[in-house]
Amino acid sequence: MKIKVLGPLVAQENGMSITPIPRKPRQVFSLLALQAGTMVTVPAFIEELWGMHPPASALSTLQTYILQVRRGIAAALGANCTDSAKDVLTTSYGGYLLDIDPDDVDVNRYERLVAAGKQAFEAGRWEPASELFSQALDIWRGEALADVHAGLRIGVEVARLEESKLGVLEARIETDLRLGRHVGLLAELSALTARYPMHENFWAQFMIALHRAGRKSQALENFIKLRTTLVNELGVEPSARLQHLQQALLRSDPKLDAGRVFV
Repeated sequence: MKIKVLGPLVAQENGMSITPIPRKPRQVFSLLALQAGTMVTVPAFIEELWGMHPPASALSTLQTYILQVRRGIAAALGANCTDSAKDVLTTSYGGYLLDIDPDDVDVNRYERLVAAGKQAFEAGRWEPASELFSQALDIWRGEALADVHAGLRIGVEVARLEESKLGVLEARIETDLRLGRHVGLLAELSALTARYPMHENFWAQFMIALHRAGRKSQALENFIKLRTTLVNELGVEPSARLQHLQQALLRSDPKLDAGRVFV
């Protein structure tokens, strides 16, 4: 079985789609996929599907949704009954478990690559760190579970994954800056600061890249753009770190040309 959650939900078995179409079975399957190899409790399903106000029929309705998911799996397995599907989507005491190799779900491959990238980064191995972070980001196909209605449980996990993606992107850019790839980053950082106009880390990286590319005046102009946005939108000044970066740019601090991105 192959399942993709880092983008629209995709699930296949033997080349056949087993992605549920109805909204709530789709939620059930997504929650199982996010925790593949681990039991999802009945209360967790009920909270995801109905929040704090489940109907009296919640348990029997959940069982119906599980049956619908199993039927999809059984059809792909070529089974005439649901017995083999029950070996894949198992019933445990108090919940259900999708018994597949965790690596069959893209989010687990993503997180393994991220962990390896962080390890390489901490060891100062910039080339492999950049490559591992890039491979992790390449797994993404859009917003996580973009076509799945998210209740509390899935919503929390989607938010965590989206935040993780931004963090990995920052780490990959910082790694590339350490590798001297500042010129090649300019277009990407220009787009990122436009998309995330109050994301200070991307602005700082953009300012550093511009400075190293010999465009100090533009770097300073970007600080003014960021400050204007923060003051107008939030009524706050840039962080002390960004103000320190501006001062370092004004005095052409040699630390800006090597080492860490943020001074």
